[in-house]
Amino acid sequence: MGVIVGPRVIDAGFSLVSVLLAPVAVAAGYPSPAQDYFDGRIDLNEHLIKDVTSTFVVRVTGQSMEGAGISDGDELIVNRALEPKDGSVVVAVLDGELTIKRLRVTSDGVVLQADNPKYPDIRVPALSELTIWGVATTCLHHI
Repeated sequence: MGVIVGPRVIDAGFSLVSVLLAPVAVAAGYPSPAQDYFDGRIDLNEHLIKDVTSTFVVRVTGQSMEGAGISDGDELIVNRALEPKDGSVVVAVLDGELTIKRLRVTSDGVVLQADNPKYPDIRVPALSELTIWGVATTCLHHI
């Protein structure tokens, strides 16, 4: 179904990691001459965390979002302060159940869309309780 397992808080002052930054892009097609040195460090916090007070990491279970590049076991960085909009990948609470889906707002109502044709979309019934818990901003995909 694409559910999450226990969100983890990113503590203020916590550093994900600072890693060396290569000075050139690496070709995914034909190889290019490589550089033998690195160009300083990059702070992943600056690139991944926009608001530490409202950002969480959640682990994904299931395959319903594989079309969005989100696989079983991946971790998502989720910002609870962002305004969800049509097309956002969201952590939703539907009638007390957590799920990760793409939010679709249509003239017929709200749909929680799976990004895998093997899984059905969830049309949110009018009397259901739906809360958008947060908006996914980054997928930490394991390869």
